[in-house]
Amino acid sequence: MARPSKPVSMLEGHRTIDELQARRDAEAAMLTGKPMEMQFKKKGHKIAAKEFDRIKELLAKIGKDDALYEQIINTHCLLVEECEQIQDIRNQFVHSKAELAEDYNHDRTSDPEADGISAAEYYRLLAKLSQSIIGCDKELMAKRKMLLDIDKENVMTVQSALRSIPKKPEEKKKTGMAAFMEHRAGGG
Repeated sequence: MARPSKPVSMLEGHRTIDELQARRDAEAAMLTGKPMEMQFKKKGHKIAAKEFDRIKELLAKIGKDDALYEQIINTHCLLVEECEQIQDIRNQFVHSKAELAEDYNHDRTSDPEADGISAAEYYRLLAKLSQSIIGCDKELMAKRKMLLDIDKENVMTVQSALRSIPKKPEEKKKTGMAAFMEHRAGGG
């Protein structure tokens, strides 16, 4: 299996100026030339804005900071923020569950006659909190699956753009008269 094409910036070795120029032109044709822009407001989406800036910087380093990838990168950043929010909610449920268990155990050991929550009420609340945690986990897994799919698509898009660039420039065909003259001279 042939190895994939490298971008012009990574090419080393014996390449002619024409080959390098043809590759540069082919790479430039794959991009729009417009930089990526954030499609959401920074004020309401601090985590997403931070992620967008991070990804934009990474893409700029490899020369792929282009409006062509704008929509999917914005979606990715918003999903990262949503995952963070769901994780925070899940952590609050876990913390509440621990507090509930601590309060229940403390009330039972300190004074059995105290008017704390009953065992039935404790287990009902514990079950509700557990269900909430499981619901957060399910939602988090769905968001992470979407993120993984977006990441795979982005990598494949960049790779396929590189693969579509020919390794060598097209050879120029000689016109009919030039081919005839070369053949007649004994060159072909």
